[in-house]
Amino acid sequence: MTTYEISLLVGDGIGPELSLCAAEILQYIHDKSARIKFKITRVEAGDNAKQKYGNALPIDTFEEIKKSQACLKSPVGESAADVVLVLRRYFDLYANVRPSKNYANVPSISKNVDLVTVRENTEDLYLGWEFLSDDDTVISLRKISRNASKRIAEHAFKIANSRKGKKVTIVHKSNVLRLSDRMFIDTSKEVSKRFPNIEFEEMYVDACSMELIRYPNRFDTILTTNLFGDIISDEAAQVTGSIGLAPAANIGDNFAMFEPVHGAAFDIAGKNIANPTSFILAIKMMFDWLGEKYHDNDILELSINFEKSIDELFTKNVKTKDIGGSLSTLEFNQKFLNILNDKGFS
Repeated sequence: MTTYEISLLVGDGIGPELSLCAAEILQYIHDKSARIKFKITRVEAGDNAKQKYGNALPIDTFEEIKKSQACLKSPVGESAADVVLVLRRYFDLYANVRPSKNYANVPSISKNVDLVTVRENTEDLYLGWEFLSDDDTVISLRKISRNASKRIAEHAFKIANSRKGKKVTIVHKSNVLRLSDRMFIDTSKEVSKRFPNIEFEEMYVDACSMELIRYPNRFDTILTTNLFGDIISDEAAQVTGSIGLAPAANIGDNFAMFEPVHGAAFDIAGKNIANPTSFILAIKMMFDWLGEKYHDNDILELSINFEKSIDELFTKNVKTKDIGGSLSTLEFNQKFLNILNDKGFS
């Protein structure tokens, strides 16, 4: 029997509703499984925490996250940079991985899309190095390093090596960013030599944005820098149907944080209509990471059953209201648990 210590960040807007779903799922597995157990610690961060404690990422929250083996993060509001960027930097979560795929009966502009965006997660403009050169001018500095480029390229090629497409598309803007993006490209090309079975191509970010709309099936694994990856992955999520279906992993060598791609959606907070699919799939990604890190075949099998259960729900046209269904947040979560239960637990 293995017990995993998971910190669950409650967040803002629809965050508390989604974190309730996540806690319910983990507790259900804890109760049903003989081999997989969870110790769940709920923590506060974001706008609500800032209002209550004067800090978007309170010390107690930070300490509890450090004690855990992985973090599940609900969406946070306007203080997102004070939470997400701090955690990414402290734990050196250099790989942001965002899968995008079609599901049955989910309206989308294209079919049979299955791609993943692998985004460098610690550098670029997201460092927040900005200053006023005068009262009317702001200067923003961009950092791209060879080391960060190398390790994200290695991560992307390893992911591509495990996928059917066996293809990496590096997305950049080196015709304008001639030094920084050129370093990113050249470093990625060096890494590609160690993976001769993986097809490797380059594409400008504006062309990639167009191709994601016109012919998304051409992509398998997209490798890119922080800002470009943030934008492209949201576009890819919408191409496949809804950002409400899109999970993300923030992965380092010793720690990882998992979250839905979308924001706090204050306009629907408290209405029990948010789509929990992205958070369910984020939990699945957490199981994949824990299974690989701790060589736990039981939790890897559970991850597979998560994916099968979501597939089955959509195949049966069981959906929340945002994608044409009729179920509330909690109703969909319960339907998911019912199907997961039918598949059994180790």
